[in-house]
Amino acid sequence: MRTEPSPGTLPAREHLPAGWAGTPVLDVVVPVYNEEKDLQRCVRRLHEHLTRTFPYAFRITVADNASTDGTPHLAGELARRIPEVRSVRLEQKGRGRALRTVWSASDAPVLAYMDVDLSTDLNALLPLVAPLISGHSDLAIGSRLSRSARVVRGPKREFVSRAYNLILRGSLQTRFSDAQCGFKAVRRDVARALLPLVEDGGWFFDTELLVLAERAGLRIHEVPVDWVDDPDSTVRIVRTATEDLKGVWRVGRALATGALPLDRLARPFGDDPRDRDIEDVPRGLARQLVGFCAVGALSTLFYLLLYSGFRTFAGSQAANGLALLVSAVANTAANRGLTFGVRGRGGLVRHQAQGLVVLAIGLALTSGSLAALNTASGDPGHSTELAVLVAANLAATVLRFLLLRAWVFPDRPAHRAADRPGDRTSAPDPRTAR
Repeated sequence: MRTEPSPGTLPAREHLPAGWAGTPVLDVVVPVYNEEKDLQRCVRRLHEHLTRTFPYAFRITVADNASTDGTPHLAGELARRIPEVRSVRLEQKGRGRALRTVWSASDAPVLAYMDVDLSTDLNALLPLVAPLISGHSDLAIGSRLSRSARVVRGPKREFVSRAYNLILRGSLQTRFSDAQCGFKAVRRDVARALLPLVEDGGWFFDTELLVLAERAGLRIHEVPVDWVDDPDSTVRIVRTATEDLKGVWRVGRALATGALPLDRLARPFGDDPRDRDIEDVPRGLARQLVGFCAVGALSTLFYLLLYSGFRTFAGSQAANGLALLVSAVANTAANRGLTFGVRGRGGLVRHQAQGLVVLAIGLALTSGSLAALNTASGDPGHSTELAVLVAANLAATVLRFLLLRAWVFPDRPAHRAADRPGDRTSAPDPRTAR
């Protein structure tokens, strides 16, 4: 997994000016490998559609992935005959490699790609790129799995596609609906920040790009598409699925260990200039509360099971202390990664030490509650002890969350400062970088 630093915090999105001249606003890449049969039909149809419907200047780039048939010759002929078409030749195969090469060198502010078979209805192209032009979104994808999408394909491909997206949701907690649709777009500034972090050069490339973008908090727009399966597709389903699963494992491991500097890709709080002066806005409070409650519920259950086990050979106070110690270590580790999003091993020992201080507060409350119970009732039953402990833990929960948020895992001032335009290096204005 590549770990080169990204160019820095992304600037606020801006609407591309309607009077943009000279440089094409949209660069549509068509990656091809041995597609002499469909290439001319695809490019001419796409060019006609853009000429008729797209209100900005555009370019179509044919990215040849080391084809061995007549594809390079046909691509060159199209580039010579149609001013808006150009051809790029790569000597190595790989759709991701082709997209990386063209997108990295393109001067268009909006970059897109589509499959040469034109399975996706071209009427979805303008809705796909419009949110990127307007400054609303960072990336856009066509979705065949949206409720309003209309799809014609065989049961085998339908099953594979849905199973793959379920795997992504279950393993990488993705929220976008369709990772594999060959119909996507991205703003150039976002692409240049993300591409150095994407390792795959094949079919998993755009899935990896989407996962990293979503984890970085970038906005992904989805467009329901009409899609008709190409019966002559040369994609090897089993081989592609195997490589995709390897990619899922690699990316999941990198995210879990904090190997990717995704926090440096964050957008400012609000893209309206008035919002950029807002300071000390609580970040992710609702999400943290949900995560804290989920971790707390599991930790309480774990604690009660430990207490019941220790109680079989130790007194109530000793059992309570041991159960709290073990569950507190697990609770701090879970909250560190799941609730507050702290990755890697940096500060791990300090966080656990601070977590033990928070434990001491819980221990004081629960031990005090047990002492009060034993004073009031000389020999309380086990169920009564558990009830008192649950009540004491609930009383400590709010204080524990506040301590974790404000002291153990605080929102670093440096992160907030990075969101202020005056404290970061702004990316060059694309209108002046022609």
